[in-house]
Amino acid sequence: MRRDANPDFVEALARGLDVLRCFGPERPAMTLSEVASAAALARPTARRLLITLEQLGYVHADQGRFRLTPRVLELGMAYIGAAHVWDLTAPHLRALVTQTGESCSIAQLDGSDIVYVARVAVPRLVTLSVTIGTRFPAVQTSLGKVLLASLGPDELDKTLAEPGRSGITPRRCPQREELDAALREVRAQGWAATDQELALGIRSVAAAVRDGQGRVVAAVNVNAHAAETSMGVLLEEHLPRLLRTAGAIGADWEAWHGRPLETVPRPPLMPPR
Repeated sequence: MRRDANPDFVEALARGLDVLRCFGPERPAMTLSEVASAAALARPTARRLLITLEQLGYVHADQGRFRLTPRVLELGMAYIGAAHVWDLTAPHLRALVTQTGESCSIAQLDGSDIVYVARVAVPRLVTLSVTIGTRFPAVQTSLGKVLLASLGPDELDKTLAEPGRSGITPRRCPQREELDAALREVRAQGWAATDQELALGIRSVAAAVRDGQGRVVAAVNVNAHAAETSMGVLLEEHLPRLLRTAGAIGADWEAWHGRPLETVPRPPLMPPR
């Protein structure tokens, strides 16, 4: 059954993406039957999609089990490269890491999850592994609270209604009334902090990255382990540095996207014969 009534919606493409998304840390290799079950597809459909993805180089088959290949990284890195996220943010993140001694990240909202799009990490005690492309529930993260607070009421309702795809069970799940109060506070103060809401030992503070029109385009955070960094240090020492960094990234973001587009000179017209 089609999932979208739009006549231009390509169901086959959507199913192919479903197959790619069904792989993960808990399911790095699967049989055909397991892929069909995980992607909610008929076995013949899953088989055709896997064969196509294998021929395109995104899937490798070995002794009846399928795995993703490194080529799938092209899909995510195409977004990072097209948005120039790393080029714009890397110097700022590195400087912030030097100032704080903590890991720092940039994330954007994707449904009810955040997705990490840039990160500079330092060796620390960790309870959850974070790399570019990692997804976490937005509600329980400082990055997510900043991004959710930027949404209008209708858009917020729609976003929160979307099922998360992070696979993480958060430590705390606030009721909607508590979340709304927290987001009002974020809007008023301009930053968000969380203390072990996502997982034990993880605390962070985040601020919005805004473009020239004041729209929130991303969020940047300082992440610390509760056993090593107190909330007092996080808010009194690291937050001012974070806010300056968020402003600097926003200025670079606006300068990049407001630059004049390069034009390719038109070739001279050939003289008539």
